Amino acid sequence: MTTPKTIPNSISKEELAELPVKEFDGHPVTVINLEQAEIAVRQIRESGQLIGFDTETRPSFQKGVTYRVCLVQLSVGKVCYLFRLNKIQEFPDCLKQLLEDPNLIKVGLSTQDDFKNLRKWCETLEPKGFIELQSLVKNYGITDLSLAKIYALLFQQKLSKRQRLTNWEADQLNPKQLAYASLDAISCVEIYETLMTRGHEIIKQGM
Repeated sequence: MTTPKTIPNSISKEELAELPVKEFDGHPVTVINLEQAEIAVRQIRESGQLIGFDTETRPSFQKGVTYRVCLVQLSVGKVCYLFRLNKIQEFPDCLKQLLEDPNLIKVGLSTQDDFKNLRKWCETLEPKGFIELQSLVKNYGITDLSLAKIYALLFQQKLSKRQRLTNWEADQLNPKQLAYASLDAISCVEIYETLMTRGHEIIKQGM
């Protein structure tokens, strides 16, 4: 994965379609009960790394029918922990504490929407320590605010979205779902780290 010397501010759908698909090289860890949640949160805390964040919700194709968030993705390095809330059947207290810990830096995109939806599980949830990529990229002259387009601009690769509308409440998530969900969270950190290391160049290009 390389970052181009010149980074444009936006990318068209046609240009995005021509890019090669990003191959998933991470390691998903599925969490389906409270005991596994405790272990996962402990490992995330002990890693000392930036945490990528995302969520998935079962899509609804019927007017007036909505579902609660069923998956919370938290990545450290190439490892992504997938908390299947529909399997756990409650919001783990250890997960709540992690999301509310201001000393743990989490990176995500459109996080306010995620927080709003997570409060359907836990009304008292007050996340802290989050970096919002949509706000951050505006400071670098980037005008496209979707994760796929931001990633494409920085890395000249596209994130496949074929699994986005699949059933995230399925009894077993298939390998493509696991890769998709993991890659979204991992990509958030990759974007942030690239902006931090090459930010001065990107700002100059956007002027």
